Amino acid sequence: MKRIFFLISIFYVFFLSFSIAHVQHYKNIKYLEYELFLNNKLIGSHIFNFNRKGNAFYVDSSGKFIVSKLGVKLMDYKTKTQEIYKDGKLIKFESTTFQNDKEKYVNLNLNEKKQTFDINASSFKGETATSLMIGSWWNHQIVQKTKQISAISGRIINQKVKFLGKEKVMLNDKEYEALHFHFLSDDNKPANKKKLNIHVWYDSKNLLWLKSSYDKLGKWEYRLKKANF
Repeated sequence: MKRIFFLISIFYVFFLSFSIAHVQHYKNIKYLEYELFLNNKLIGSHIFNFNRKGNAFYVDSSGKFIVSKLGVKLMDYKTKTQEIYKDGKLIKFESTTFQNDKEKYVNLNLNEKKQTFDINASSFKGETATSLMIGSWWNHQIVQKTKQISAISGRIINQKVKFLGKEKVMLNDKEYEALHFHFLSDDNKPANKKKLNIHVWYDSKNLLWLKSSYDKLGKWEYRLKKANF
């Protein structure tokens, strides 16, 4: 009984801390840099720059990677995004992504009159509720959501999120106590067929995104390299 009470208490305190946090939680962050590995081989990077102008908060990111085999380039991927928040609320998001010669994009704007998001994207055009958020792992609030908006194509993704507990994570010779989450598409497909099937770890102290991993023709893993506050 004591053990059950202890676990319930941990669960309550943990999710309370997530529920009261928001974008302002990251107000002191200036820069995040991640390395991308495929089967433990470094293939690319993703960088986030955070800026404040008055009551506006800007998050600009750029990512790139190249997959090649025997000297032949199989995939050349580049993406750029910008998120703009005002008083802690998302008001605009733009992204452009190139995978080889194929382009995907997202243009999202807050419709203040309707209090909805107006989206013009390569995979979705229409309105959504403002309770949805962009699927960018730097913002830990995504663990609370049942839906996310693809940062690449604008597709609306129904998701289930499972908290798997605390774990030790070693990055660049530094040990972190991390919170481990598993994100899955909320559909009837088997796990290996789901479009969203990714593990994400956040620092238990400051909720900073530490790493994420998924399997798709190999093991992909983003790992935090550098953070400036």
